Amino acid sequence: MDSVPALDEPLKKVLGGNTAKVMADHLDLHTIGDLLHHYPRRYAERGELTRLSDLPLDEHVTVVAQVADARVHKFDRGTKQRLEVILTDGSGRLQLVFFGRGVYGAQKELLPGRRGMFAGKVGVFRNVRQLAHPAYEMLGKEDSAAAVEAWANQLRPLYPACAQLESWKIEKAVGTLLDSLEATGWDGLVDPLPESLRLDRGLAELPEALLKIHRPRTKTDIAAARDRLKWDEAFVLQVALARRRHADAQLPAVPRAPAEGGLLDAFDARLPFTLTDGQRSVSREIFADLATDHPMHRLLQGEVGSGKTMVALRAMLGVVDSGGQAAMLAPTEVLAQQHHRSITEMMGDLAEGGMLGGSEQGTKVVLLTGSMGAAARRQALLDLVTGEAGIVVGTHALIEDKVQFHDLGLVVVDEQHRFGVEQRDALRSKGKQPPHLLVMTATPIPRTVAMTVFGDLETSVLDQLPAGRSPIASHVVPAKDKPHFLARAWERVREEVAAGHQGYVVCPRIGDEMGEEIGDGGAEPKGAARKSAASPAKSPAKSSAKSSAKSPEDEAEKRPPLAVLDVAEQLAKGPLRELRVEVLHGRMQPEAKDEVMRRFAAGEVDVLVATTVIEVGVNVPNATAMVIMDADRFGVSQLHQLRGRVGRGSAAGLCLLVSEMPEGSPARARLGAVAATLDGFELSRIDLEQRREGDVLGQAQSGARSSLRVLAVIDDEEVIAAAREEAASIVAADPELAGYPELRTALDAFLDEEREEYLDKG
Repeated sequence: MDSVPALDEPLKKVLGGNTAKVMADHLDLHTIGDLLHHYPRRYAERGELTRLSDLPLDEHVTVVAQVADARVHKFDRGTKQRLEVILTDGSGRLQLVFFGRGVYGAQKELLPGRRGMFAGKVGVFRNVRQLAHPAYEMLGKEDSAAAVEAWANQLRPLYPACAQLESWKIEKAVGTLLDSLEATGWDGLVDPLPESLRLDRGLAELPEALLKIHRPRTKTDIAAARDRLKWDEAFVLQVALARRRHADAQLPAVPRAPAEGGLLDAFDARLPFTLTDGQRSVSREIFADLATDHPMHRLLQGEVGSGKTMVALRAMLGVVDSGGQAAMLAPTEVLAQQHHRSITEMMGDLAEGGMLGGSEQGTKVVLLTGSMGAAARRQALLDLVTGEAGIVVGTHALIEDKVQFHDLGLVVVDEQHRFGVEQRDALRSKGKQPPHLLVMTATPIPRTVAMTVFGDLETSVLDQLPAGRSPIASHVVPAKDKPHFLARAWERVREEVAAGHQGYVVCPRIGDEMGEEIGDGGAEPKGAARKSAASPAKSPAKSSAKSSAKSPEDEAEKRPPLAVLDVAEQLAKGPLRELRVEVLHGRMQPEAKDEVMRRFAAGEVDVLVATTVIEVGVNVPNATAMVIMDADRFGVSQLHQLRGRVGRGSAAGLCLLVSEMPEGSPARARLGAVAATLDGFELSRIDLEQRREGDVLGQAQSGARSSLRVLAVIDDEEVIAAAREEAASIVAADPELAGYPELRTALDAFLDEEREEYLDKG
C-alpha cells in the first residue's frame, strides 16, 4: 500500500473486503482507526530459551529442537484426532500435542528431521512433560542464533477475537497497518494530547505508544504504552464533559433564592430534629447554585437513610419561596406515593396552601401518576398550570405533553439510574427557561465512576446518618448447609414482632402464572416447580436433581427463584402463622399497593412479603427485621439498598441473607462482603470490580463506556482526576478549542451522534 488513508477510512481499503466484513460484523471494527485502537487484551510470554533437560513445570518456555516423531491418533470412536509430536535437542525429549483444527496445519509442517522454535507453558500428562498447542516457527539453515534468541523472548499479543477471525490473523492485519503507517510517517494520525501536557506528564508520543502496545519488546514497553493511551481516553472524555458543563453555565436560568421569613423558614422552625452537619453543608452548596443565573446541575448521592429527601425538600421549598414550582420525578408509583406521603407529613399544614385549615405561608403538594382517576388527574393538572401547586411528585406521567407548569424552577430526579436521559430531558424542557436540576441516588458511586458517568454534574455526598438511626446487623443464612439456621431466622422475625416491631421478607419474583422478571421483572417458565421457604428440606433443588454429578451451585442456580406468593402462603401457614402476613409486588393495582403500604406503615401488618418494589424510598421506622430469600440472586448494591429499609428508627436493624449456594462459591463470597460492611461506597467498589464497568455505567452511558479500551474506571482514579483538572483548565481558557485543532478533531471522532446526544441531554 503506497499511502495510508485517513483513520476514518473503511478497513477494506487496507485489508480487503472479506476480512473487513468479518471485523465489522463480529468485532465492531469498521475503520482504520478502530483497528489501530483494538488493543491486545494480554500477551503470551514465550519465556527464555531453555534446554529440554531443564524444563520447569507451569512456566512459559521457548525451546529449539528437532522433530523426532509425529503421529496422528484417533479417539472418541474415531470421530476426533490429536497430533502427538516428539522433540529432542540432545539433552532430553518433549512431547507436543495438538487437537481439532490445529492438527492439520501442524501435521504439514512438523515433519521428522525439521528444526524449529516452540513456545508454550510446560504441563505434564501421564508423567510426560508436554506443551499443548504451542506457538512455533520452523527454522532454516540460514537462521542465526541471534534470530532464535529474539524470537524466544518476544511478547506475543493476544487480541479480543472471534470464531471467524483468530487472534493471530488480527495480529497480522494490525502488523500490515502499522507497517503502512510507519512508512508514511504516521500520516493522518491525530494526537489529542497537547504537547505541553504530554511533556509535563512524561508520556510517550502517540506513534511510539501504539507501536509498543501492539509490538512490545518488554513488559516496560507495555506499561509505557498503557500509561499514554489511558490518558488519551480519560482526557478526551473529560474535555467533552468539561465543554458540556461550560455550555450549561452559559444557559440562562431564573435565580431562585428563598424569601426571608417565607415557606422554608417556616418549615425549618417546625423541624423536630437538628439537621446533620452533612445536610447543612450540602444544602449550602445547593442554595448557592440555585441563586445563580444559570441552571444548577448537581448530583446528590448518599447512603441509604442519610437524609437526601430532606435536603431535596428544603431545596424545593426554597424555589417555591422564590415564586417557582418544583417537580420530583420518581421511578415507581410506590416510591412516588411514598415521597408524596412523607413530604406532606413533614410539611403538615404547610402542604395545604389555599385549602381550608392550611397555612397562609403554605403551598399545595400534588401527586401525579399514570393510574390516578380522571377527576383527581384533572385537578392536579389544573393546580400545576395555574401555579396553585408549588410542589408535584410523580412518575413518568409528569413527562406527558399535556402536563404544563406555571413556572417550573427545579427538577429533582430520584434514583437517576432508573431513568433514561430522554425522560429527564423531557421534564426539564417544561420550564420557560431551563430549570435547575438536582439528581439523587442512594446507590453510592465510587468517585471515578461519578467523574466518568456524571462528569457533567457537580457532586455532593451525604455520608453521615442522622441522629437516631440505628446500626444494622447482617448475617448470611446457609439454608441448605444448615437448615436449622433458617428455622432460627423465622424465630428471630417472631421475636422482633413480639417486641412490637415489624419485618420484611424479600423474594426475587412474584409467583403467579404469568412470565415475570426478578424483582418484578425476567421471564420464568410456566409451571416451574415451587419450593418451600419454611423448610429447605422440601426444596426441589434436592428432590429433582437429574444427576448426582451436578454441583450444589448448579442445582441452586437452576431451580426457579423463590416467589412472593408462594413464600407468603408457606409462612402464613407455617413458621409465621400467628402473625399478620401480607404481600406487595409491582403487578398489584396501585390502590391496593398504596393501601398495603399505608397499613404496614400504620403497624396493622406484622410482616410484608415483597419483591424489590420496596428497594428505595420506603420508610417505616418500626420495621427492624428483613429476610432476603435467594439473596445470591441480587446484586451487591441492590442488597445494600434493600437492607437500608430496616434500622430506620431507634431500634437496631437485622438483615438475614438466605442462600442455598455452597460455602466457597463466588455467590457466597459476595454475600459475605455485604454482611461484613455497611459502607455503601466500599460495596459499590466491590460490585464494580466483580461486574466490571459495562454493567455499572449502564445503557445510558454506553457511548462513554464503548470508547474505553485501556482505561479501567475503577482502577485509574489518579489518571481520571488529573485528566478532569487538565480538561477543565483548557476549556475554561478556550471553550471552542480554537488553539487545539487536533484535540477538536479527536473530540469530533469521539462524539459520534449517539454520545453527543447523551451529553447534550445529560
